[in-house]
Amino acid sequence: MVIELTSRSREQDDCFRQLFDRTDVYADFCRGLNAARKSIKGKSVSDLHRLKRRVSREFEALRATDFFPSDASARSEAAWQDFKGVLANVLARDEPHAATRPLHRKRLEEYTGRVWATRRHVWVDRVASAWLIRRFIDPQANFLWLTSPNACPKKAVGFDFDGATFTHVGERVTFEVLIASFGFDSDGALMKLGDLVHALDVGGNEVPEAAGFEAVMAGARERGLDDDAMFDEIGPILDSFYAHFKRSDPRGRPA
Repeated sequence: MVIELTSRSREQDDCFRQLFDRTDVYADFCRGLNAARKSIKGKSVSDLHRLKRRVSREFEALRATDFFPSDASARSEAAWQDFKGVLANVLARDEPHAATRPLHRKRLEEYTGRVWATRRHVWVDRVASAWLIRRFIDPQANFLWLTSPNACPKKAVGFDFDGATFTHVGERVTFEVLIASFGFDSDGALMKLGDLVHALDVGGNEVPEAAGFEAVMAGARERGLDDDAMFDEIGPILDSFYAHFKRSDPRGRPA
């Protein structure tokens, strides 16, 4: 129920606004940001992504109860944007930058039996993209884990690095670009997996299953698995996620 109120005077209006004043809460948020900035050094990639999502939730919850934005909210917004910039610089040492090119439909027959190359020390987007390639695009795919994007052979199909055949485009991460490029966007289960990968790679809408998948990835990395072993271990987990999403969405197509 929404009740509209009209103040009888400026003093009454000011008094009403003070009831919803969030200055102290914003000050606490900014102090928390400063403490978080000091803790960035030495954190793992998964910890940094987790930190970003936690602070993002805190900021969005704060804004949701701020009905009269003030200078305090503007300062907090600026501090939050600055904090995201710091995190982006730490996380993007070799992460791809979003391209602005159009997406063109690719023919599967042109991408079978190929060598596919991406950066080593795979994380969510790269390992999920490799799974998508092997499962839906090129069952005979061979993968190269590159020490540097510059080491990508000319005949290899690069993915998830600047200048690669398949990489971030606009708001889409590489996994989503592959889905769109090969016409899999009618598959509801793959689209849900895309939401999960997107949330873990660049942030966005929360996906309930994302935290569990990130924990599995982080645990596998802590065990010192190399990229081949990581791909072999995470692949069946993505198979299970796909089966789960396929059962819960009538658009999920058979494997």
